[in-house]
Amino acid sequence: MLKQIISFVLAILLATSHALVLDAEKAKTEPEIAQNRFLAQYYNPRSALTCNKFPRVCHAKGSPGHDCCHKRCVNVKTDNLNCGECGKKCKFGWMCCSGKCVSVMYDRSNCGGCKRKCKKHSVCRYGMCSYAS
Repeated sequence: MLKQIISFVLAILLATSHALVLDAEKAKTEPEIAQNRFLAQYYNPRSALTCNKFPRVCHAKGSPGHDCCHKRCVNVKTDNLNCGECGKKCKFGWMCCSGKCVSVMYDRSNCGGCKRKCKKHSVCRYGMCSYAS
């Protein structure tokens, strides 16, 4: 019985010391948050980096595009909400291909998607070349 109590106490001590070490490591890696409310408005490590304030954010690896539209990084050559320029939306059933809104349901050069050309003498219907002909 005494051995069980000692092993239980040792397990608790080991767990608490491990938690203290993790807290100390976390304190080293996290930046210090300003305690003063006036300083906090200038530095907030949890705030998002928006491209209107930091345009280089859009050039980072993994960014959806190099252009900044409405505080978001987008690719104006492929984005249906910002096709060719910020705020230019494509209609329903249309896609942004190379910065232009095209009907992928009936356009022979973009049939069913961007840069999908139909063969000569075929027609694009419902996004498929030579459908039901």
